[in-house]
Amino acid sequence: MRHANPLWKSVLAILALVLTSLIWAQGLQESFSRPSVSPKISLNQNELALLAEPALPESFREVLVGLNPQSSLRDALRDIPLSKMDERNRILLAALEESDSARETALRDPFQDSSFRELQQIIKEKSLNSSSILNKLKDLNIKESDPVLFGSLCLLKQSSFSECVSIDTSRLFAFRLVLSQLIPAGSVLIGSILLVVNAWTLFRSRSIDWPKISSMPLSLVDMTLLVAGGFVVLGEVIFPTFFAPLIEQVTRGFKSPLDQSLKVLLGYILMTIPPLFIFRRQLDSLKDIEKPPNGWLQWLTIPLGNAFLKAASAWLMIMPIVLFISWFVTSLFGDQGGSNPLLELVLRSKDTLPLFLLVITTVVLAPLFEELIFRGTLLPVLTLKLGYVFGLIVSAFVFAIAHLSVGELAPLFTLGLGLGILRLSSGCLIPCVLMHAFWNGVTFINLLLLGG
Repeated sequence: MRHANPLWKSVLAILALVLTSLIWAQGLQESFSRPSVSPKISLNQNELALLAEPALPESFREVLVGLNPQSSLRDALRDIPLSKMDERNRILLAALEESDSARETALRDPFQDSSFRELQQIIKEKSLNSSSILNKLKDLNIKESDPVLFGSLCLLKQSSFSECVSIDTSRLFAFRLVLSQLIPAGSVLIGSILLVVNAWTLFRSRSIDWPKISSMPLSLVDMTLLVAGGFVVLGEVIFPTFFAPLIEQVTRGFKSPLDQSLKVLLGYILMTIPPLFIFRRQLDSLKDIEKPPNGWLQWLTIPLGNAFLKAASAWLMIMPIVLFISWFVTSLFGDQGGSNPLLELVLRSKDTLPLFLLVITTVVLAPLFEELIFRGTLLPVLTLKLGYVFGLIVSAFVFAIAHLSVGELAPLFTLGLGLGILRLSSGCLIPCVLMHAFWNGVTFINLLLLGG
């Protein structure tokens, strides 16, 4: 048996809880000022549709890209205030506009980039013929680096987009477009079927037979010190602030986006150190207590193949629920912004090494660390102290709010519930790690298909 918590530990936990409340309140407030990645994703989808249209069969064209992808892209650009639009998109909007006055408005403010200044002149010089425009565009080498911009500028003198972009290029982007729509649509369809089947099975059995969960004999004070003290105060605030100059020094010699990817990776590793240290100390305090046969965390109590199948089916079943919750909240309150900056970074990155570092961070490190803390340690202790229902709700809420985004709070809470149910129903932690990795990995793949 463990002794009661000493007074100093309780005082430290209260202090950590107060500081965490202030940090989370400020973080959630600041999330309103962070831009949402949704408009950028929508814009990329429209660009992809424009490039893909010539290669799509006519029977599927309207379903996949709509009636007029060129008009849809122009409307999506018009929705962005010119003051917030980057120079590339201003050129793209000017090329797609149909009237001279609209083009002049898009090109009104000066351009800092010399390449965009040259493109500005191409749009303004109405006397240029098609061959002159194409020669100037080839000199600027944007045909391969930005086929959407190249095709739109080419359209100034050509009658259709297919005359400006090769069929091979269109086929490549058609493949990316179809895949980017097939993955979520197929996942939602299969997940919905699995949900109905499992709900019917549960209704018929009228009982839930979940395995016994091994909970470390830790107190709620211990959990407060681990999550509030280690994860939030030390991991998210003090360590990043203290080591920020060192990370800046290490990444100074690298160009963007490699330097940003390195900062994300190193920052995440540093963030994990305080809570992992506290967790290690808490484990050491249990050395005189006999461990369960499968260990305190129950990493792998079932065959790895079964763990993989449970993770995949749970990911599929939670997908339609999370997407519905996200749509419902956005319909009620609008897009609240506050998207994870990592999403924008993945959308913009084209080089292999920066993307690889982001994969390591999001698909490997984040699932391992967050599942260890939230489903490996916090959830079992909460279910022991509060019961299964309240334990699930509290752990999912802490998981959601720890991401500091008001706009993503409801979807992340739903995802946290799904991960928690998987932990309790499987009696194993590895399926949760795999499901979390699937979620981040598929999101990553979709961003790659829409970006770059």
